Amino acid sequence: MLRPRGTKDSFARAAALVALLALLACASLVTSEARAKQKSKKGQAQPTTGRIEVSTNPGGYPITIDGNPAGETTDYVRAIELQPGTHTVEILFPNNTRWSQVFNILPGRKNCIALNYRPRTITVPEIPVSPCPYPVNVTAPSAVNDGDVITFAADVGYPGQSALNYTWTVSPPAARILSGAGTPTITVDSSGLNGRRVTAILVVDDGSGDRNCRQTAQAATGINALPQISTPKRFDEFPSVAFDDDKARLDQMAIELQNSPGSRGYIIAYAGRRSRPGEAERMGKRAIDYLTTTRGIGRDRLVFVNGGYREANSFELWLVPQGAEPPRPTPTLSPEQLRPATRRAHED
Repeated sequence: MLRPRGTKDSFARAAALVALLALLACASLVTSEARAKQKSKKGQAQPTTGRIEVSTNPGGYPITIDGNPAGETTDYVRAIELQPGTHTVEILFPNNTRWSQVFNILPGRKNCIALNYRPRTITVPEIPVSPCPYPVNVTAPSAVNDGDVITFAADVGYPGQSALNYTWTVSPPAARILSGAGTPTITVDSSGLNGRRVTAILVVDDGSGDRNCRQTAQAATGINALPQISTPKRFDEFPSVAFDDDKARLDQMAIELQNSPGSRGYIIAYAGRRSRPGEAERMGKRAIDYLTTTRGIGRDRLVFVNGGYREANSFELWLVPQGAEPPRPTPTLSPEQLRPATRRAHED
């Protein structure tokens, strides 16, 4: 609609600018907890349907799925179960503005849609001969879980008549575009990207060769790492015959601790059947002194445990990640079974 602004040569056109931001669209794998439960129950039926979860701000807009009415949107998440396969979801906004997307529904997975409808009226000058430059905006969820499918959606305000070219690149290289290459919306697989960020860069041009008609925008999504169960690792176990031999084994432990900044080293010393009283304590102190003084390992990263008694003097060396349960000693002899050597025999 045209509206006069005082003279024949000057006028403005009132236009409704509709900003549809696809804030979130993801397809979630069955959670690790759910998978564990499924594995633990023999014969339990696997999921046979998938779902979409839809919300708009504000709510109350009609939804159709494969051309069939499916009620209205709400400003909170509304779940709709669907049979596996390809389904077209369409949401009708005011002024016959439509949002449409094709989803491949898989059993046990969900696709999440969150849209904002923000109409506003602006006064713009007459369109110049060149429709460029023009605004381009890319939206994506701020974070998803590892294994979720990320949707990057472009909002392009191009006023010209030419067909636009959409060129997407994603990083890191392990991120993989699943669908939508060459279109305003792509989906990206986040599997295996624990704790990293996926960045999608979009280049849009109208083929005219005009630099102003080539626009770039990008968005990034963080990948939440899957929880990991920390367990202690027995790095080495050996009889203590000569301290020079012990030092070679302790050197290897020092290297492992330097390569694992979050881990602590546990040294479990066992006295032998014929060892002098206090032998395990002496072995542990000697090992700790060597690792801290010679190898430069912080004392706060080392733990000594008197393991009791075995047939001969021996060590166990453990690497314990942060949050893991510490190892337990495993003696093989009780104090009643000992036959301590006399000092004279020891000196001989």
